[in-house]
Amino acid sequence: MAFWWPLIVIAIAFAICRLLLMLIPSNAPSIDVDTSDVLDDGNHMKDNSFIYIPSRRHTDKVQCYEPATMKYLGYFPALKPDEVKERVAQARKAQKIWAKSSFKQRRLFLRILLKYIIEHQDLICNISSRDTGKTMVDASLGEIMTTCEKIHWLLSEGEKWLKPEYRSCGRSMRHKIAKVEFSPLGVVGAIVSWNYPFHNIFNPMLAAVFSGNSIVIKVSEHASWSGCFYLRIIQTALAAVGAPENLVEVITGFAETGEALVSSVDKIIFVGSPGVGKMIMRSAADTLIPVTLELGGKDAFIVCEDVDVPHVAQVAARGALQSSGQNCAGAERFYIHKDVYSSFVAEVSKIVKSVIAGPPLSGKYDMGAICMQEHSEKLQYLVNDALDKGAEIVARGSVGNIGEGAVDQYFPPTVIVNVNHTMKLMQEEAFGPILSIMKFSSDEEAVQLANDSKYGLGCAVFSGSQRRARHIASQLHCGVAAVNDFASNYMCQSLPFGGVKDSGFGRFAGIEGLRACCLVKSVVEDRFWPLIKTKIPKPIQYPVAENGFEFQESLVETLYGLNIWDRLRALVNVLKLLFGQTPTPTSNRRRND
Repeated sequence: MAFWWPLIVIAIAFAICRLLLMLIPSNAPSIDVDTSDVLDDGNHMKDNSFIYIPSRRHTDKVQCYEPATMKYLGYFPALKPDEVKERVAQARKAQKIWAKSSFKQRRLFLRILLKYIIEHQDLICNISSRDTGKTMVDASLGEIMTTCEKIHWLLSEGEKWLKPEYRSCGRSMRHKIAKVEFSPLGVVGAIVSWNYPFHNIFNPMLAAVFSGNSIVIKVSEHASWSGCFYLRIIQTALAAVGAPENLVEVITGFAETGEALVSSVDKIIFVGSPGVGKMIMRSAADTLIPVTLELGGKDAFIVCEDVDVPHVAQVAARGALQSSGQNCAGAERFYIHKDVYSSFVAEVSKIVKSVIAGPPLSGKYDMGAICMQEHSEKLQYLVNDALDKGAEIVARGSVGNIGEGAVDQYFPPTVIVNVNHTMKLMQEEAFGPILSIMKFSSDEEAVQLANDSKYGLGCAVFSGSQRRARHIASQLHCGVAAVNDFASNYMCQSLPFGGVKDSGFGRFAGIEGLRACCLVKSVVEDRFWPLIKTKIPKPIQYPVAENGFEFQESLVETLYGLNIWDRLRALVNVLKLLFGQTPTPTSNRRRND
Protein backbone atom coordinates (compact mmCIF):
# COMPACT_ATOMS: atom_id res chain seq x y z
CA MET A 1 0.00 0.00 0.00
CA ALA A 2 2.91 2.30 0.80
CA PHE A 3 4.05 1.93 -2.81
CA TRP A 4 0.73 3.23 -4.20
CA TRP A 5 0.40 6.30 -1.98
CA PRO A 6 2.92 8.46 -3.88
CA LEU A 7 1.27 7.58 -7.18
CA ILE A 8 -2.16 8.45 -5.80
CA VAL A 9 -0.91 11.79 -4.46
CA ILE A 10 0.74 12.61 -7.82
CA ALA A 11 -2.47 11.72 -9.70
CA ILE A 12 -4.59 13.91 -7.41
CA ALA A 13 -2.13 16.80 -7.74
CA PHE A 14 -2.17 16.45 -11.53
CA ALA A 15 -5.98 16.50 -11.58
CA ILE A 16 -6.08 19.61 -9.38
CA CYS A 17 -3.57 21.38 -11.62
CA ARG A 18 -5.62 20.55 -14.71
CA LEU A 19 -8.75 21.88 -12.99
CA LEU A 20 -7.00 25.10 -12.00
CA LEU A 21 -5.75 25.59 -15.55
CA MET A 22 -9.31 25.17 -16.82
CA LEU A 23 -10.45 27.90 -14.41
CA ILE A 24 -7.95 30.40 -15.79
CA PRO A 25 -9.92 32.70 -18.11
CA SER A 26 -9.00 32.70 -21.78
CA ASN A 27 -7.23 35.77 -23.09
CA ALA A 28 -8.98 35.60 -26.47
CA PRO A 29 -10.14 39.04 -27.57
CA SER A 30 -13.71 39.72 -28.59
CA ILE A 31 -14.58 40.56 -32.17
CA ASP A 32 -17.36 42.71 -33.55
CA VAL A 33 -19.12 41.33 -36.63
CA ASP A 34 -21.54 43.48 -38.63
CA THR A 35 -25.03 41.99 -38.38
CA SER A 36 -27.07 44.99 -39.50
CA ASP A 37 -28.26 43.38 -42.74
CA VAL A 38 -29.13 39.95 -41.32
CA LEU A 39 -31.12 40.87 -38.22
CA ASP A 40 -34.81 40.06 -38.67
CA ASP A 41 -37.76 42.16 -37.59
CA GLY A 42 -39.15 39.11 -35.79
CA ASN A 43 -42.45 39.02 -37.68
CA HIS A 44 -42.53 35.95 -39.90
CA MET A 45 -46.22 35.87 -40.62
CA LYS A 46 -47.00 39.19 -42.32
CA ASP A 47 -49.02 38.72 -45.47
CA ASN A 48 -46.62 40.86 -47.47
CA SER A 49 -43.58 38.86 -46.35
CA PHE A 50 -44.23 36.01 -48.79
CA ILE A 51 -43.11 36.07 -52.38
CA TYR A 52 -43.37 33.68 -55.27
CA ILE A 53 -40.06 32.12 -56.21
CA PRO A 54 -40.10 30.87 -59.80
CA SER A 55 -38.83 27.34 -60.36
CA ARG A 56 -36.74 28.53 -63.31
CA ARG A 57 -33.28 29.20 -61.98
CA HIS A 58 -31.39 32.41 -62.66
CA THR A 59 -27.92 31.77 -64.05
CA ASP A 60 -26.34 35.09 -63.05
CA LYS A 61 -27.50 35.31 -59.44
CA VAL A 62 -28.38 33.05 -56.53
CA GLN A 63 -31.80 33.93 -55.12
CA CYS A 64 -32.17 33.40 -51.37
CA TYR A 65 -35.35 32.95 -49.36
CA GLU A 66 -36.58 31.47 -46.12
CA PRO A 67 -37.95 27.98 -46.90
CA ALA A 68 -40.26 28.10 -43.87
CA THR A 69 -42.03 31.28 -45.00
CA MET A 70 -40.81 31.95 -48.55
CA LYS A 71 -39.70 35.37 -47.34
CA TYR A 72 -37.13 36.91 -49.66
CA LEU A 73 -33.63 37.28 -48.22
CA GLY A 74 -31.69 38.71 -51.13
CA TYR A 75 -29.34 37.43 -53.81
CA PHE A 76 -25.65 36.80 -54.40
CA PRO A 77 -23.67 36.65 -57.65
CA ALA A 78 -23.17 33.36 -59.44
CA LEU A 79 -19.44 33.59 -60.02
CA LYS A 80 -18.04 32.83 -63.44
CA PRO A 81 -14.96 30.58 -63.90
CA ASP A 82 -12.55 33.52 -64.31
CA GLU A 83 -13.85 35.07 -61.08
CA VAL A 84 -13.42 31.78 -59.23
CA LYS A 85 -9.85 31.39 -60.45
CA GLU A 86 -9.07 34.92 -59.32
CA ARG A 87 -10.38 34.14 -55.82
CA VAL A 88 -8.24 31.01 -55.72
CA ALA A 89 -5.19 32.97 -56.88
CA GLN A 90 -5.70 35.47 -54.06
CA ALA A 91 -6.10 32.63 -51.56
CA ARG A 92 -2.88 31.06 -52.85
CA LYS A 93 -0.92 34.27 -52.18
CA ALA A 94 -2.38 34.45 -48.66
CA GLN A 95 -1.53 30.80 -47.99
CA LYS A 96 2.17 31.32 -48.66
CA ILE A 97 2.20 33.80 -45.78
CA TRP A 98 -0.06 31.79 -43.48
CA ALA A 99 2.01 28.62 -43.95
CA LYS A 100 4.73 30.33 -41.87
CA SER A 101 2.34 31.12 -38.99
CA SER A 102 2.90 29.56 -35.60
CA PHE A 103 0.55 27.12 -33.89
CA LYS A 104 0.18 29.75 -31.17
CA GLN A 105 -1.29 32.17 -33.71
CA ARG A 106 -3.56 29.48 -35.13
CA ARG A 107 -4.82 28.51 -31.66
CA LEU A 108 -5.59 32.14 -30.91
CA PHE A 109 -7.71 32.26 -34.07
CA LEU A 110 -9.63 29.20 -32.85
CA ARG A 111 -10.15 30.66 -29.36
CA ILE A 112 -11.52 33.89 -30.84
CA LEU A 113 -13.95 31.90 -32.95
CA LEU A 114 -14.99 29.73 -30.02
CA LYS A 115 -15.62 32.77 -27.85
CA TYR A 116 -17.74 34.42 -30.54
CA ILE A 117 -19.75 31.25 -31.19
CA ILE A 118 -20.56 30.73 -27.50
CA GLU A 119 -21.57 34.36 -27.05
CA HIS A 120 -23.69 34.47 -30.23
CA GLN A 121 -25.41 31.09 -30.32
CA ASP A 122 -28.83 32.64 -30.81
CA LEU A 123 -27.68 34.70 -33.80
CA ILE A 124 -25.89 31.79 -35.51
CA CYS A 125 -28.80 29.39 -35.01
CA ASN A 126 -31.34 32.01 -36.06
CA ILE A 127 -29.56 32.57 -39.36
CA SER A 128 -29.20 28.84 -39.96
CA SER A 129 -32.89 28.39 -39.20
CA ARG A 130 -34.00 31.15 -41.54
CA ASP A 131 -31.86 29.88 -44.43
CA THR A 132 -32.65 26.15 -44.15
CA GLY A 133 -35.92 25.89 -42.22
CA LYS A 134 -34.55 23.91 -39.26
CA THR A 135 -35.54 24.53 -35.65
CA MET A 136 -33.33 26.39 -33.20
CA VAL A 137 -32.77 23.21 -31.17
CA ASP A 138 -31.68 21.28 -34.25
CA ALA A 139 -29.40 24.13 -35.25
CA SER A 140 -27.82 24.11 -31.80
CA LEU A 141 -27.25 20.35 -31.89
CA GLY A 142 -25.93 20.15 -35.43
CA GLU A 143 -24.29 23.53 -35.91
CA ILE A 144 -23.07 24.85 -32.56
CA MET A 145 -22.15 21.76 -30.54
CA THR A 146 -20.35 19.96 -33.35
CA THR A 147 -18.35 23.05 -34.31
CA CYS A 148 -17.41 23.85 -30.72
CA GLU A 149 -16.30 20.25 -30.21
CA LYS A 150 -14.11 20.39 -33.33
CA ILE A 151 -12.50 23.62 -32.17
CA HIS A 152 -11.90 22.15 -28.71
CA TRP A 153 -10.29 19.04 -30.22
CA LEU A 154 -8.01 21.10 -32.46
CA LEU A 155 -6.98 23.28 -29.52
CA SER A 156 -6.22 20.19 -27.43
CA GLU A 157 -4.64 17.87 -29.98
CA GLY A 158 -4.27 19.56 -33.37
CA GLU A 159 -0.64 20.58 -33.03
CA LYS A 160 0.30 17.14 -31.72
CA TRP A 161 -0.96 15.40 -34.85
CA LEU A 162 0.67 17.87 -37.25
CA LYS A 163 4.13 17.66 -35.73
CA PRO A 164 6.65 15.26 -37.30
CA GLU A 165 5.85 11.67 -36.37
CA TYR A 166 8.84 9.42 -35.82
CA ARG A 167 8.65 5.87 -37.16
CA SER A 168 10.75 2.72 -36.82
CA CYS A 169 13.71 2.48 -39.19
CA GLY A 170 13.77 -1.24 -39.84
CA ARG A 171 16.73 -3.56 -39.52
CA SER A 172 18.77 -2.24 -42.41
CA MET A 173 18.48 1.43 -41.44
CA ARG A 174 19.17 1.42 -37.72
CA HIS A 175 21.72 4.18 -38.21
CA LYS A 176 18.96 6.43 -39.61
CA ILE A 177 16.09 8.50 -38.23
CA ALA A 178 12.76 7.98 -40.01
CA LYS A 179 9.89 10.42 -39.68
CA VAL A 180 6.76 11.69 -41.39
CA GLU A 181 6.29 15.43 -41.86
CA PHE A 182 2.94 17.10 -42.48
CA SER A 183 3.08 20.33 -44.47
CA PRO A 184 0.22 22.35 -46.01
CA LEU A 185 -1.10 21.36 -49.41
CA GLY A 186 -1.79 24.93 -50.51
CA VAL A 187 -5.34 25.92 -51.41
CA VAL A 188 -8.07 23.54 -50.30
CA GLY A 189 -11.40 23.72 -52.11
CA ALA A 190 -14.66 22.67 -50.53
CA ILE A 191 -18.11 22.32 -52.08
CA VAL A 192 -20.59 21.86 -49.26
CA SER A 193 -24.27 21.06 -48.89
CA TRP A 194 -27.08 23.11 -47.42
CA ASN A 195 -28.17 20.92 -44.51
CA TYR A 196 -25.80 22.43 -41.94
CA PRO A 197 -24.72 25.78 -43.42
CA PHE A 198 -22.66 26.88 -40.41
CA HIS A 199 -20.88 23.63 -39.60
CA ASN A 200 -20.39 22.62 -43.23
CA ILE A 201 -18.34 25.80 -43.71
CA PHE A 202 -16.49 25.67 -40.40
CA ASN A 203 -15.69 21.96 -40.55
CA PRO A 204 -13.34 22.02 -43.59
CA MET A 205 -12.21 25.58 -42.85
CA LEU A 206 -10.95 24.76 -39.35
CA ALA A 207 -8.92 21.76 -40.51
CA ALA A 208 -7.52 23.55 -43.54
CA VAL A 209 -6.52 26.77 -41.77
CA PHE A 210 -5.11 25.05 -38.68
CA SER A 211 -2.89 22.90 -40.90
CA GLY A 212 -1.54 25.98 -42.68
CA ASN A 213 -3.69 26.04 -45.82
CA SER A 214 -6.02 28.57 -47.32
CA ILE A 215 -9.49 27.47 -48.36
CA VAL A 216 -12.14 28.51 -50.87
CA ILE A 217 -15.62 27.19 -50.09
CA LYS A 218 -18.49 27.05 -52.53
CA VAL A 219 -21.68 27.05 -50.52
CA SER A 220 -24.91 25.54 -51.75
CA GLU A 221 -27.23 27.74 -53.75
CA HIS A 222 -29.84 26.74 -51.14
CA ALA A 223 -27.83 28.22 -48.26
CA SER A 224 -25.83 31.11 -49.71
CA TRP A 225 -27.35 33.83 -47.53
CA SER A 226 -26.19 32.28 -44.28
CA GLY A 227 -22.87 31.15 -45.73
CA CYS A 228 -21.87 34.67 -46.74
CA PHE A 229 -22.65 35.96 -43.25
CA TYR A 230 -20.69 33.17 -41.57
CA LEU A 231 -17.71 34.18 -43.71
CA ARG A 232 -17.74 37.56 -41.95
CA ILE A 233 -17.20 35.83 -38.61
CA ILE A 234 -14.23 33.92 -39.97
CA GLN A 235 -12.62 36.87 -41.71
CA THR A 236 -13.05 39.11 -38.67
CA ALA A 237 -11.38 36.51 -36.44
CA LEU A 238 -8.54 36.08 -38.93
CA ALA A 239 -7.98 39.82 -39.06
CA ALA A 240 -7.81 39.88 -35.25
CA VAL A 241 -4.78 37.55 -35.31
CA GLY A 242 -3.03 39.33 -38.16
CA ALA A 243 -3.73 36.71 -40.81
CA PRO A 244 -3.43 37.77 -44.46
CA GLU A 245 -6.56 38.81 -46.34
CA ASN A 246 -8.29 36.29 -48.62
CA LEU A 247 -7.07 33.30 -46.59
CA VAL A 248 -10.66 32.04 -46.41
CA GLU A 249 -13.17 32.74 -49.16
CA VAL A 250 -16.81 31.77 -49.63
CA ILE A 251 -18.08 31.77 -53.19
CA THR A 252 -21.62 31.47 -54.54
CA GLY A 253 -22.98 30.07 -57.75
CA PHE A 254 -24.11 26.94 -59.53
CA ALA A 255 -22.42 23.99 -61.27
CA GLU A 256 -20.17 26.17 -63.41
CA THR A 257 -18.78 27.81 -60.27
CA GLY A 258 -18.05 24.47 -58.64
CA GLU A 259 -16.35 23.09 -61.74
CA ALA A 260 -14.03 26.09 -61.88
CA LEU A 261 -13.13 25.61 -58.22
CA VAL A 262 -12.24 21.93 -58.70
CA SER A 263 -9.90 22.76 -61.57
CA SER A 264 -8.06 25.45 -59.59
CA VAL A 265 -7.29 24.07 -56.12
CA ASP A 266 -4.84 21.57 -54.63
CA LYS A 267 -7.45 19.37 -52.95
CA ILE A 268 -11.23 19.18 -53.09
CA ILE A 269 -13.66 18.24 -50.35
CA PHE A 270 -17.20 17.59 -51.52
CA VAL A 271 -20.35 17.06 -49.47
CA GLY A 272 -23.38 16.23 -51.61
CA SER A 273 -25.00 13.64 -53.82
CA PRO A 274 -23.32 10.58 -55.41
CA GLY A 275 -24.12 11.83 -58.91
CA VAL A 276 -22.38 15.15 -58.43
CA GLY A 277 -19.58 13.41 -56.54
CA LYS A 278 -18.77 11.32 -59.60
CA MET A 279 -18.63 14.47 -61.73
CA ILE A 280 -16.28 16.03 -59.18
CA MET A 281 -13.98 13.00 -59.48
CA ARG A 282 -13.94 13.18 -63.27
CA SER A 283 -13.04 16.86 -63.12
CA ALA A 284 -10.39 16.33 -60.43
CA ALA A 285 -8.75 13.66 -62.60
CA ASP A 286 -7.60 16.37 -65.01
CA THR A 287 -5.32 17.88 -62.38
CA LEU A 288 -4.85 14.70 -60.28
CA ILE A 289 -5.69 16.39 -56.99
CA PRO A 290 -6.78 14.43 -53.90
CA VAL A 291 -10.53 14.17 -53.37
CA THR A 292 -12.62 13.59 -50.27
CA LEU A 293 -16.25 12.68 -50.97
CA GLU A 294 -18.97 12.60 -48.31
CA LEU A 295 -21.99 11.57 -50.32
CA GLY A 296 -25.42 10.16 -49.67
CA GLY A 297 -26.44 8.09 -46.70
CA LYS A 298 -29.26 5.72 -45.89
CA ASP A 299 -28.26 4.51 -42.47
CA ALA A 300 -29.55 1.27 -41.02
CA PHE A 301 -31.04 1.45 -37.52
CA ILE A 302 -31.16 -2.05 -36.01
CA VAL A 303 -33.19 -2.81 -32.87
CA CYS A 304 -32.86 -6.20 -31.15
CA GLU A 305 -35.56 -7.72 -28.98
CA ASP A 306 -33.77 -7.07 -25.64
CA VAL A 307 -33.90 -3.27 -25.66
CA ASP A 308 -35.72 -0.58 -23.70
CA VAL A 309 -38.30 0.11 -26.40
CA PRO A 310 -39.51 3.58 -25.27
CA HIS A 311 -35.95 4.84 -25.02
CA VAL A 312 -34.89 3.47 -28.41
CA ALA A 313 -38.08 4.75 -30.05
CA GLN A 314 -37.26 8.28 -28.87
CA VAL A 315 -33.74 7.99 -30.28
CA ALA A 316 -35.14 6.64 -33.55
CA ALA A 317 -37.56 9.53 -33.89
CA ARG A 318 -34.80 12.06 -33.29
CA GLY A 319 -32.54 10.31 -35.80
CA ALA A 320 -35.19 10.30 -38.53
CA LEU A 321 -37.01 13.57 -37.96
CA GLN A 322 -34.24 15.97 -36.99
CA SER A 323 -34.59 19.07 -39.14
CA SER A 324 -36.95 17.33 -41.55
CA GLY A 325 -34.28 14.82 -42.38
CA GLN A 326 -31.51 17.40 -42.52
CA ASN A 327 -29.17 15.32 -40.35
CA CYS A 328 -25.73 14.54 -41.74
CA ALA A 329 -26.07 10.79 -41.15
CA GLY A 330 -29.78 10.16 -41.43
CA ALA A 331 -31.43 7.03 -40.13
CA GLU A 332 -33.70 5.97 -43.00
CA ARG A 333 -33.99 2.18 -42.73
CA PHE A 334 -35.33 0.78 -39.48
CA TYR A 335 -34.93 -2.97 -38.90
CA ILE A 336 -36.78 -4.13 -35.80
CA HIS A 337 -36.71 -7.62 -34.30
CA LYS A 338 -40.05 -9.38 -34.74
CA ASP A 339 -40.53 -9.84 -30.97
CA VAL A 340 -40.60 -6.07 -30.31
CA TYR A 341 -41.81 -4.97 -33.74
CA SER A 342 -45.37 -4.18 -32.67
CA SER A 343 -44.40 -2.40 -29.46
CA PHE A 344 -41.73 -0.36 -31.25
CA VAL A 345 -44.14 0.69 -34.02
CA ALA A 346 -46.73 1.69 -31.42
CA GLU A 347 -44.22 3.69 -29.38
CA VAL A 348 -42.63 5.51 -32.28
CA SER A 349 -46.06 6.22 -33.80
CA LYS A 350 -47.12 7.86 -30.53
CA ILE A 351 -44.04 10.07 -30.67
CA VAL A 352 -44.50 11.00 -34.33
CA LYS A 353 -48.17 11.90 -33.84
CA SER A 354 -47.08 14.43 -31.23
CA VAL A 355 -44.63 16.13 -33.60
CA ILE A 356 -45.78 19.41 -35.12
CA ALA A 357 -43.97 21.01 -38.03
CA GLY A 358 -44.12 24.70 -38.71
CA PRO A 359 -42.14 27.90 -39.25
CA PRO A 360 -39.44 27.38 -36.59
CA LEU A 361 -39.10 31.03 -35.59
CA SER A 362 -42.79 31.84 -35.32
CA GLY A 363 -43.81 29.33 -32.65
CA LYS A 364 -42.87 26.27 -30.66
CA TYR A 365 -42.52 23.61 -33.32
CA ASP A 366 -40.76 20.27 -33.15
CA MET A 367 -39.75 20.23 -36.78
CA GLY A 368 -39.06 22.85 -39.42
CA ALA A 369 -39.42 23.14 -43.17
CA ILE A 370 -37.80 21.31 -46.07
CA CYS A 371 -35.01 23.45 -47.45
CA MET A 372 -35.22 22.64 -51.16
CA GLN A 373 -38.17 23.49 -53.35
CA GLU A 374 -40.04 20.53 -54.82
CA HIS A 375 -38.33 18.06 -52.47
CA SER A 376 -41.66 17.28 -50.80
CA GLU A 377 -42.84 16.02 -54.19
CA LYS A 378 -39.95 13.56 -54.27
CA LEU A 379 -40.78 12.35 -50.76
CA GLN A 380 -44.41 11.82 -51.70
CA TYR A 381 -43.32 9.92 -54.81
CA LEU A 382 -41.23 7.55 -52.66
CA VAL A 383 -44.11 7.04 -50.24
CA ASN A 384 -46.60 6.42 -53.05
CA ASP A 385 -44.31 3.84 -54.62
CA ALA A 386 -44.13 2.02 -51.28
CA LEU A 387 -47.89 2.18 -50.78
CA ASP A 388 -48.48 0.78 -54.25
CA LYS A 389 -46.27 -2.19 -53.34
CA GLY A 390 -48.04 -3.01 -50.09
CA ALA A 391 -46.66 -0.66 -47.46
CA GLU A 392 -48.92 1.08 -44.97
CA ILE A 393 -48.82 4.46 -43.22
CA VAL A 394 -49.58 3.97 -39.52
CA ALA A 395 -48.84 7.44 -38.15
CA ARG A 396 -48.30 10.99 -39.28
CA GLY A 397 -47.46 14.18 -37.47
CA SER A 398 -49.14 17.48 -38.16
CA VAL A 399 -48.26 20.76 -39.82
CA GLY A 400 -49.53 24.06 -38.50
CA ASN A 401 -49.53 27.83 -38.94
CA ILE A 402 -48.13 27.80 -42.46
CA GLY A 403 -48.47 30.67 -44.87
CA GLU A 404 -50.14 29.96 -48.19
CA GLY A 405 -46.93 30.53 -50.12
CA ALA A 406 -44.95 27.98 -48.09
CA VAL A 407 -47.27 24.96 -47.99
CA ASP A 408 -45.09 22.94 -50.35
CA GLN A 409 -42.09 23.41 -48.05
CA TYR A 410 -43.45 21.01 -45.44
CA PHE A 411 -43.83 17.26 -45.27
CA PRO A 412 -45.54 15.72 -42.24
CA PRO A 413 -43.43 13.26 -40.24
CA THR A 414 -44.51 9.78 -41.28
CA VAL A 415 -44.26 6.20 -39.98
CA ILE A 416 -44.62 3.59 -42.70
CA VAL A 417 -44.57 -0.20 -42.15
CA ASN A 418 -44.67 -3.40 -44.22
CA VAL A 419 -41.84 -2.08 -46.35
CA ASN A 420 -39.31 -4.23 -48.23
CA HIS A 421 -36.28 -3.74 -50.41
CA THR A 422 -38.20 -3.74 -53.68
CA MET A 423 -39.52 -0.29 -52.74
CA LYS A 424 -37.66 2.86 -53.79
CA LEU A 425 -38.19 4.19 -50.28
CA MET A 426 -35.74 1.55 -49.02
CA GLN A 427 -33.27 2.04 -51.88
CA GLU A 428 -32.97 5.77 -52.54
CA GLU A 429 -31.86 8.45 -50.12
CA ALA A 430 -35.02 10.21 -48.97
CA PHE A 431 -33.58 13.02 -46.87
CA GLY A 432 -36.95 13.50 -45.26
CA PRO A 433 -38.92 12.86 -42.04
CA ILE A 434 -39.94 9.27 -42.82
CA LEU A 435 -39.48 6.21 -40.61
CA SER A 436 -39.58 3.13 -42.83
CA ILE A 437 -39.87 0.09 -40.57
CA MET A 438 -39.15 -3.53 -41.46
CA LYS A 439 -38.94 -6.59 -39.19
CA PHE A 440 -36.23 -9.24 -38.94
CA SER A 441 -35.99 -12.63 -37.22
CA SER A 442 -32.28 -13.17 -36.57
CA ASP A 443 -29.07 -11.21 -36.23
CA GLU A 444 -27.83 -12.72 -39.48
CA GLU A 445 -30.90 -11.48 -41.31
CA ALA A 446 -30.48 -8.00 -39.82
CA VAL A 447 -26.90 -7.85 -41.06
CA GLN A 448 -27.92 -9.04 -44.52
CA LEU A 449 -30.69 -6.44 -44.77
CA ALA A 450 -28.52 -3.60 -43.50
CA ASN A 451 -25.75 -4.40 -46.00
CA ASP A 452 -28.23 -4.68 -48.87
CA SER A 453 -27.81 -1.04 -49.87
CA LYS A 454 -25.69 0.94 -52.28
CA TYR A 455 -24.93 3.34 -49.44
CA GLY A 456 -22.52 2.80 -46.58
CA LEU A 457 -22.23 5.92 -44.45
CA GLY A 458 -23.35 4.98 -40.94
CA CYS A 459 -25.37 2.60 -38.80
CA ALA A 460 -26.82 2.28 -35.33
CA VAL A 461 -27.31 -1.01 -33.47
CA PHE A 462 -29.30 -1.37 -30.24
CA SER A 463 -29.27 -4.37 -27.93
CA GLY A 464 -29.44 -5.06 -24.21
CA SER A 465 -26.16 -6.89 -24.71
CA GLN A 466 -23.43 -4.46 -25.72
CA ARG A 467 -21.32 -7.37 -26.92
CA ARG A 468 -24.11 -8.50 -29.25
CA ALA A 469 -24.67 -4.98 -30.58
CA ARG A 470 -20.94 -4.56 -31.13
CA HIS A 471 -20.77 -7.87 -33.00
CA ILE A 472 -23.62 -6.89 -35.33
CA ALA A 473 -22.12 -3.44 -35.96
CA SER A 474 -18.74 -4.98 -36.82
CA GLN A 475 -20.33 -6.85 -39.72
CA LEU A 476 -21.97 -3.82 -41.32
CA HIS A 477 -20.22 -2.35 -44.35
CA CYS A 478 -20.16 1.34 -43.47
CA GLY A 479 -17.77 4.02 -42.28
CA VAL A 480 -19.47 5.04 -39.03
CA ALA A 481 -21.05 2.78 -36.41
CA ALA A 482 -22.82 3.69 -33.17
CA VAL A 483 -23.48 0.99 -30.57
CA ASN A 484 -26.61 1.63 -28.50
CA ASP A 485 -26.73 5.20 -29.75
CA PHE A 486 -27.24 7.18 -32.91
CA ALA A 487 -24.86 9.65 -34.61
CA SER A 488 -22.80 10.08 -31.43
CA ASN A 489 -19.62 9.45 -33.43
CA TYR A 490 -19.65 12.95 -34.81
CA MET A 491 -19.38 14.46 -31.35
CA CYS A 492 -16.11 12.55 -30.92
CA GLN A 493 -14.08 14.81 -33.17
CA SER A 494 -10.98 12.67 -32.74
CA LEU A 495 -12.74 10.13 -34.97
CA PRO A 496 -12.72 10.22 -38.79
CA PHE A 497 -16.04 10.64 -40.59
CA GLY A 498 -16.94 9.22 -43.99
CA GLY A 499 -18.44 6.26 -45.79
CA VAL A 500 -17.99 3.57 -48.42
CA LYS A 501 -19.78 2.56 -51.62
CA ASP A 502 -22.07 5.32 -52.90
CA SER A 503 -21.52 7.21 -49.65
CA GLY A 504 -18.07 8.20 -50.87
CA PHE A 505 -14.52 7.75 -49.64
CA GLY A 506 -11.84 9.63 -47.76
CA ARG A 507 -12.37 11.07 -44.31
CA PHE A 508 -12.77 14.42 -42.66
CA ALA A 509 -12.66 15.08 -38.93
CA GLY A 510 -10.23 13.40 -36.60
CA ILE A 511 -6.55 12.80 -37.15
CA GLU A 512 -7.19 11.35 -40.60
CA GLY A 513 -9.21 14.37 -41.73
CA LEU A 514 -6.68 16.86 -40.37
CA ARG A 515 -3.74 15.12 -42.04
CA ALA A 516 -5.73 14.80 -45.26
CA CYS A 517 -5.21 18.56 -45.62
CA CYS A 518 -1.45 18.00 -45.64
CA LEU A 519 1.31 16.89 -47.93
CA VAL A 520 2.52 13.75 -46.17
CA LYS A 521 6.27 13.55 -46.62
CA SER A 522 8.58 10.69 -45.59
CA VAL A 523 11.97 11.88 -44.35
CA VAL A 524 15.10 9.83 -43.56
CA GLU A 525 18.33 11.28 -42.15
CA ASP A 526 21.49 10.02 -40.45
CA ARG A 527 21.07 9.38 -36.74
CA PHE A 528 24.71 10.07 -35.80
CA TRP A 529 25.72 12.59 -38.46
CA PRO A 530 28.54 13.28 -39.19
CA LEU A 531 30.09 10.44 -37.20
CA ILE A 532 28.31 7.70 -39.13
CA LYS A 533 27.45 8.25 -42.78
CA THR A 534 25.94 6.04 -45.42
CA LYS A 535 28.69 4.36 -47.42
CA ILE A 536 28.13 1.94 -50.27
CA PRO A 537 29.89 -1.39 -49.49
CA LYS A 538 32.86 -2.07 -51.74
CA PRO A 539 31.47 -5.28 -53.40
CA ILE A 540 28.55 -3.33 -54.88
CA GLN A 541 30.38 -0.10 -55.73
CA TYR A 542 30.81 0.65 -59.44
CA PRO A 543 32.22 -1.25 -61.16
CA VAL A 544 30.36 -4.01 -59.30
CA ALA A 545 32.61 -6.83 -58.10
CA GLU A 546 32.11 -10.41 -59.28
CA ASN A 547 30.95 -11.39 -55.81
CA GLY A 548 28.52 -8.44 -55.61
CA PHE A 549 25.40 -10.58 -55.75
CA GLU A 550 26.86 -13.07 -53.27
CA PHE A 551 27.47 -10.17 -50.90
CA GLN A 552 23.84 -9.06 -51.29
CA GLU A 553 22.60 -12.60 -50.65
CA SER A 554 24.52 -12.85 -47.41
CA LEU A 555 23.49 -9.34 -46.35
CA VAL A 556 19.80 -10.13 -46.84
CA GLU A 557 20.08 -13.31 -44.80
CA THR A 558 22.04 -11.50 -42.08
CA LEU A 559 19.24 -8.97 -41.70
CA TYR A 560 16.13 -11.06 -42.24
CA GLY A 561 16.99 -14.72 -41.76
CA LEU A 562 14.56 -16.65 -39.58
CA ASN A 563 17.22 -18.74 -37.83
CA ILE A 564 19.74 -17.04 -35.56
CA TRP A 565 22.55 -19.46 -36.52
CA ASP A 566 21.97 -18.92 -40.24
CA ARG A 567 22.06 -15.16 -39.66
CA LEU A 568 25.35 -15.44 -37.80
CA ARG A 569 26.90 -17.57 -40.58
CA ALA A 570 25.65 -15.06 -43.14
CA LEU A 571 27.18 -12.20 -41.12
CA VAL A 572 30.55 -13.99 -41.19
CA ASN A 573 30.25 -14.22 -44.98
CA VAL A 574 29.43 -10.50 -45.23
CA LEU A 575 32.54 -9.65 -43.25
CA LYS A 576 34.71 -11.96 -45.36
CA LEU A 577 33.44 -10.42 -48.57
CA LEU A 578 34.03 -6.93 -47.25
CA PHE A 579 37.64 -7.78 -46.38
CA GLY A 580 38.35 -9.75 -49.57
CA GLN A 581 38.30 -13.28 -48.15
CA THR A 582 36.55 -16.30 -49.69
CA PRO A 583 33.16 -16.80 -48.03
CA THR A 584 31.55 -20.06 -46.94
CA PRO A 585 28.93 -21.03 -49.59
CA THR A 586 26.14 -21.63 -47.07
CA SER A 587 23.36 -20.35 -49.32
CA ASN A 588 24.33 -22.59 -52.22
CA ARG A 589 24.48 -25.59 -49.90
CA ARG A 590 20.95 -24.90 -48.64
CA ARG A 591 19.61 -24.54 -52.18
CA ASN A 592 21.15 -27.87 -53.18
CA ASP A 593 19.55 -29.49 -50.13
